[in-house]
Amino acid sequence: MRCLLLALVVALAGCPSEQHPGDDDVPGDAGPGDDGGIPACANPIASCSVTITYKGAGTDVVLRGDFAADGWTVGIPMVKTAAGFEATLPVGDQQVIVYKFVVDGNWIADPDNARRSPDGHGAFNSVLRADCDQCPARPAIDWRDSIMYFVMIDRFANGAPNNDAPVNGVEYPGQYQGGDFEGLRQKIEEGYFDDLGINTLWLTSPIDNANNSNPGSDGHAYSGYHGYWPADLEAAESKLGTEAELKAVVDAAHARGIQVLIDYVMNHVHTQSPTYQQHPEWFWPNDNGFGGNCVCGSGCSWDSDRLKCWFDPFLPDFDFRNADARRYSVENAMQWAKRIGVDGFRLDAVKHIENVWLTDLRARVNAEVAWDQRFYMVGETFDGSRDLIKSYVNPDTMLDGQFDFPMRGQILSTLLRRDGSMGDLAGFLSTNDGFYGAGSVMSTFIGNHDVPRAVHLAEDAPLWGSWDGGKERAWSNKPGQPQNASPYERLAVAYTLLWTSPGIPMMYYGDELGMAGAGDPDNRRLMQWDGHLPSQTQLRDRIAALGKMRAAHPATRRGTRVQLGVALDVLVYKMTDPGDVVFVALNRGDGAQAAVGLPTGDYMDALTGEAVRAPVTLPARSAIVLVPAQ
Repeated sequence: MRCLLLALVVALAGCPSEQHPGDDDVPGDAGPGDDGGIPACANPIASCSVTITYKGAGTDVVLRGDFAADGWTVGIPMVKTAAGFEATLPVGDQQVIVYKFVVDGNWIADPDNARRSPDGHGAFNSVLRADCDQCPARPAIDWRDSIMYFVMIDRFANGAPNNDAPVNGVEYPGQYQGGDFEGLRQKIEEGYFDDLGINTLWLTSPIDNANNSNPGSDGHAYSGYHGYWPADLEAAESKLGTEAELKAVVDAAHARGIQVLIDYVMNHVHTQSPTYQQHPEWFWPNDNGFGGNCVCGSGCSWDSDRLKCWFDPFLPDFDFRNADARRYSVENAMQWAKRIGVDGFRLDAVKHIENVWLTDLRARVNAEVAWDQRFYMVGETFDGSRDLIKSYVNPDTMLDGQFDFPMRGQILSTLLRRDGSMGDLAGFLSTNDGFYGAGSVMSTFIGNHDVPRAVHLAEDAPLWGSWDGGKERAWSNKPGQPQNASPYERLAVAYTLLWTSPGIPMMYYGDELGMAGAGDPDNRRLMQWDGHLPSQTQLRDRIAALGKMRAAHPATRRGTRVQLGVALDVLVYKMTDPGDVVFVALNRGDGAQAAVGLPTGDYMDALTGEAVRAPVTLPARSAIVLVPAQ
């Protein structure tokens, strides 16, 4: 935390300088497993006052801003002093104030404050942050050092059964099942994510959703347990808990050095939403112009009409060409970021919105939220086109990165399904590393909430193709938990690749155990907290070891890949970073294979600490991570 003085005159009541141990603005090099919690504060001060001064010419000056409910409409008259015009505000510690001066009737940004944010009308507001106690900020993360875990809140852990409230007329798989903020907080504080080496959580949308059943494309009724049917955009979903309980989740995570992203759904709202009911002009009409609807895949195209088609007849699609709609939506996202204190957004369905929404949000986030570290924004563009995905990646103006669906498709095909040869994977990686541009931080993954559970593509006889949705077995003939070890071993090989590659590896809840499930909603079963098979436990332990290894070796998360050898079932490469080198060998085959291309010599297994001498023979369905022996 720091007092933002800039060129302002800012008076903060109670900022004892002896509490400031040093420059807290220098980002650390904390790896995924390092303790990046909140430093102790000797004398925290919850509130103070800030004095803002206007030094320019004028006779009547009023301070306007978001510091009060009527701050933008009424504001505070500024008092003439020898220094200029002054106004003093009561503030909370770390409160961000967005403001302007009205000088003799003219609205202007503070000429002495260089930190500015777009006002949505073609001009700028000024921005400052109060720091009442000058206590040190928690260490900043370099997002390349992140390991992400995706929590579907309703399906993770039920810590407060009193908020359970099923929706009438919905079968169990599509129903609210009890997971909540409190259950997640408890798992954070029990150290579940610490044990896995996780330092970033992505949470499904915590915002209020429609409180009724709605038909799915499969003919079954669903509730809004997933978070993608937003209703009251100003409120938290009561079936998950209160906003205070959500804030407690973020605070608990931060105390353990864990970052938190929330899913922000900006493309649409539900027809129950007050936003739609009060402002239907902010949305595209459900009309294709030819006498039919404009539902994606029905009256309108998923592709050529992607900016205006409705995902469902009950999900009106925002028209962000409308400046009022865009200002409201961006402001809503900003308020959630500020109130809850999250560290980033996962942005849903970015190819379905106008780019100007992203550029507006990025500009405001940079000015108003990104104080002690970068606010990470990652998008979802469910598509196999790398060029389309890349078109939204620009850390300066749009997204930091996107989920790497093409890489997922290649991993599932080559490593899990065993299609083609490992040369196909090697060729893909050689063009994919660095494809999305300097400064980008993509997220790599093999499972999420929209695809069948990865363990079934790793079975001896894979149940689905790499891009299949698995919906045909989501309600009947559901797949069971594989009983043999080989699917879990193949998953471990795939995760070894992800945990030794650039980008943020993302784990979908339960995939650390190889949980079973077909397509949506069967891929969203309640988290399995007990009754694990030995192979499930071994997979989870392997992922925990990979997390510790990645934390210890910058080359695995920031390095450059050099391919050393490739065969039908084997790929060997090294990752290099100044001062660190790691060798990785993957064997997808069902028999032992030589680690072709691995230089002869003495190594240490970076996961077990055991000594290894090359040449090396890799057991069936295995991977090894080596560092040179000291």
